[in-house]
Amino acid sequence: MSEKRKQKILLFSPIAVLFLCLGFVAALFWNMYRQAAFEHISAFCEIAAQRNPELEPQILSALKAYSALSAQDVRGNHYLAQYGYSGEEFFKGRSFVIFGALAAVFLVVSGAFLLSARTARKRSRSRIAELTEYLEQVNIGAGGTLIQTKEDDCSRLQDELYKTVTMLYQTREAAVAARKSFAENLANIAHQLKTPITAAVLSLQLMKKASPNNYIQQIEKQLGRLNRLEESLLALAGIDAGTLNLKKEKVDVYTALNVAAENLNDLLTKEEVSVVIPDKGCIEFLGDLEWTMEALMNLLKNCMEHSRPGGRVHCDYSGNPLYAEILIWDEGAGFAPQDIPRLFERFYRGKDAAPGGIGIGLSLARSIVELQNGSLTARNLQSGGACFEIRIYSH
Repeated sequence: MSEKRKQKILLFSPIAVLFLCLGFVAALFWNMYRQAAFEHISAFCEIAAQRNPELEPQILSALKAYSALSAQDVRGNHYLAQYGYSGEEFFKGRSFVIFGALAAVFLVVSGAFLLSARTARKRSRSRIAELTEYLEQVNIGAGGTLIQTKEDDCSRLQDELYKTVTMLYQTREAAVAARKSFAENLANIAHQLKTPITAAVLSLQLMKKASPNNYIQQIEKQLGRLNRLEESLLALAGIDAGTLNLKKEKVDVYTALNVAAENLNDLLTKEEVSVVIPDKGCIEFLGDLEWTMEALMNLLKNCMEHSRPGGRVHCDYSGNPLYAEILIWDEGAGFAPQDIPRLFERFYRGKDAAPGGIGIGLSLARSIVELQNGSLTARNLQSGGACFEIRIYSH
């Protein structure tokens, strides 16, 4: 028997039981009515014959005349009402039977409906649990084909789930393949850049010794920019391909901030910007010191580029059982509101971006932080200035 047929039977069974019970009650009432009418007329005739034996022939004759009457002839007869009698006095002892029968019908029908509803709910929960388990298996990467073994109300949902999951698998595989291809192309481009850059740097060094001039300094500056671009592209390619292996060791936040600032010392001196790093004690997290310094340097450099000569870049940090927090902010004009949603996009350069940038630093910083189970956000301070907030979580 198919599942749909079973469900139809469960649905219509209470209705069938209801009609059967109603038929039973109607037959019971009809039988009770006839029996009650017979008993009352019989009792009346017996009393009349006992008190007036000579009237017995007349009584029997009246009974024959009564039995010949039709239902239409009897309906509306209230002859006894003029003597103060009513129908209730001639139907004594039957009320409890009627109420008992009605109660029995109610209990039977209610029980049938409850049983049907409970069975249907149990089946629905079972099917929902089955579909939920299938989706859970899909989410953890262990899902397979959900075989259609029964036809019910969830069959169409099951089919659509299977189609959706299949489409998502295909989309995911295509996205992974595209990302892998992009990472490979990015790495190839970076490697191809490395050779001419190295050759150009060597040639430039020879030119500096032979005939130093201002043009050589400009070329050297642009080659340095190309070299940083090549290194950033290689890092991004490693992140995209999942080949950038980060260490898992204790990193002291105060040390990381100081070393990152020291690596930018020449730029900071040139721009006449100082970095303020208070000593808040030992706050540590599990991560990679070198790559964390790379991310911090990019953030410090961004704040430096938006600071006025004589300005300061501020750092602060704290820790709790959930995460270590690092704040880096400047005293500049802050981010343009339209730039904030796109600050960490690759190659995006905001309205007030410093000249000479390539739009990779902030994107690389966020990727490094996220690979260490952290988050990087940006906002404007109410007092003025742009602020970066890093949170690296314990678990």
